[in-house]
Amino acid sequence: MIIVKTAEEIELMRQSALIVSKTLGMLAKEIKEGVTTNHLDTLAEEFIRDHGALPGFKGLYDCPSTLLCSVNEAVVHGLPTDIPLKDGDIVSVDCGALMNDFYGDHAYTFEIGNVAEETKKLIKITKESLYIGIEQLKKGNRVGDVGFAIQQYCEAEGYGVVRELVGHGLGRKMHEDPEMPNYGRRGRGKKFVEGMVVAIEPMINLGTHKVKQLKDGWTIVTQDGKPSVHFEHDIAIVDGHPEILSTFAYVHEALGIVSDEEDAFRKNAFVL
Repeated sequence: MIIVKTAEEIELMRQSALIVSKTLGMLAKEIKEGVTTNHLDTLAEEFIRDHGALPGFKGLYDCPSTLLCSVNEAVVHGLPTDIPLKDGDIVSVDCGALMNDFYGDHAYTFEIGNVAEETKKLIKITKESLYIGIEQLKKGNRVGDVGFAIQQYCEAEGYGVVRELVGHGLGRKMHEDPEMPNYGRRGRGKKFVEGMVVAIEPMINLGTHKVKQLKDGWTIVTQDGKPSVHFEHDIAIVDGHPEILSTFAYVHEALGIVSDEEDAFRKNAFVL
């Protein structure tokens, strides 16, 4: 059952989402060669708690960490480790926070040093596909419209679109209805209604779409060992149209990236 949010609840969810956004922005300054994902996890937990929120992942489904850090061929759900990041790596940092009884949950894929050009292109296309999917989150459209848009855009580049893992509704629980696959058929699935809030999160592989789980019971990796990229935003349907509650602006500021990709999905310009 889709749980519709009031305008007041959506504003509370925006605050929860922005705690995650600020956490990712803080981490963007720390992610570099030689740093461990365990160190990033410690920084993130301290930051979230210092800002009056609780880590959204830690303890959820027995998750042991604040962050899920997926390096190179890891798709999602990578547990933090003491293995230092190295030049040429990529790492998807997925983070959640609980504030005002609502969850925020989003992710960004970072580059470390000299990343291969084919991987850079995968990052670019995956990020673009996120916004292409968000465009379809309109009142009256359906789940399949979002998935179709993402799938078509990424498969046109020869990439694998992960099937086993999907986006989701978001609210007082981390995972609510509806599931939001990154593949699908137009006009199929649950209909979008005013006040819905969802997390859209394309998980796109350089090679095959097929994945497997490691023995740690968490980390999902590509079957062929090729890189995977993951981006995620929290979005509400407001006045019939998608409005992004999270932002990559803090990450972009830290990394010196100039972007207007979120502008079309905000009523008001985002100010840091």
